[in-house]
Amino acid sequence: MKLIKPFVRGVKKPFKVFKVFLKQKAGWMGTPKILPYRGFGNHLEVFIQGMVIEDKGLAKPEDRHRVWHNILAMIKRFSSDEIPGVKVKAEFYGLSQISETDDNGFFSFHFNVKEISDKLIQKHWHSINMILMDEIIEDQPEISAEGEIRIVSRDERRIIVSDIDDTVLISHSTQTFRKLKLMLLRNALTRLPFKGVSAFYRALERGKEQKAFYPFFYVSSSEWNLYDLLENFFDHNTLPKGVFMLRKLEHSILKFWKSGQGNHEHKYEKIKLLLEFFENQKFILIGDSGQRDPEIYNRLASDFPGRIETIYIRKIGKGLFFEDIEQVNSKLKKVKTHYLQVEDTKDAAGHAIIEGYINEELYHEYSQIKDPEMVKF
Repeated sequence: MKLIKPFVRGVKKPFKVFKVFLKQKAGWMGTPKILPYRGFGNHLEVFIQGMVIEDKGLAKPEDRHRVWHNILAMIKRFSSDEIPGVKVKAEFYGLSQISETDDNGFFSFHFNVKEISDKLIQKHWHSINMILMDEIIEDQPEISAEGEIRIVSRDERRIIVSDIDDTVLISHSTQTFRKLKLMLLRNALTRLPFKGVSAFYRALERGKEQKAFYPFFYVSSSEWNLYDLLENFFDHNTLPKGVFMLRKLEHSILKFWKSGQGNHEHKYEKIKLLLEFFENQKFILIGDSGQRDPEIYNRLASDFPGRIETIYIRKIGKGLFFEDIEQVNSKLKKVKTHYLQVEDTKDAAGHAIIEGYINEELYHEYSQIKDPEMVKF
């Protein structure tokens, strides 16, 4: 059995490492688990990351789960111990790499896939196998997991990037008490999307000609601890399958309610990374006015002229993020970007139909599917 060394060269969080070490020594350490997060790539390079954590036994959500089930699940998400300093091996179409987890239990892989590009462009999603190479507890079974990678081909001319909280998922991010009630009392099956968002996003995914499956990236200030909740929520509400780009945990279990807060600058950095990596694609950015999405998206449009086709901002509350919309549009017109602050998804869809981003008939077909009944908190 490998014992985690509590003090190693370069360690930045000795208490976290020492805590795991003590649990191992005392025999309190639970079975480790590999959590791969969806990765992305093109015909040349592939990226994927994940975590190794102590398995807390999170159960699949059910709509009949009682409040205490949901509270317990949220506590588990933010109290799992990340396991640093252990090796994970990944195998992808005959290629293999070994990565060691950092202080926060994260690992990452970067594959050069030029030699197998012909295989990759045949479909959008590809599997990658991972196995934990170190024994962390006595009589440890084989620990493995299967991740997914979204390959974006040169033929896919558009990428959609969307915020999550208060853009797709009703979160009340600017109202702490209401946000806390949702986080504790609801799960992935009982949390609600904004009306019409699934139809709009699915129509964007298919494009005007309905022959495409344009890639979606969901960039959020929520932490990776909420990954399972978001994955289940998007699947349950038939939202396009995409790559989540979240944030590392910065708060303790006692401050989990601060999830999604901060200066949100990481959103700029992650979308910038996508714009630089996918040089041949145009982008549509979707967010809300509750935080800094308008400011960040406008900065990206200016920094990458001609790359951002349209920015859709859902208005939160009565106020506008930019009061002088004409001035904003005049500035963005110079970099060939549309900017819209919309009351609801229907307004955004109307503009998307005019611009040729979506097929009108397909959008109306998707819109016939009944949205979940809205619940007031």
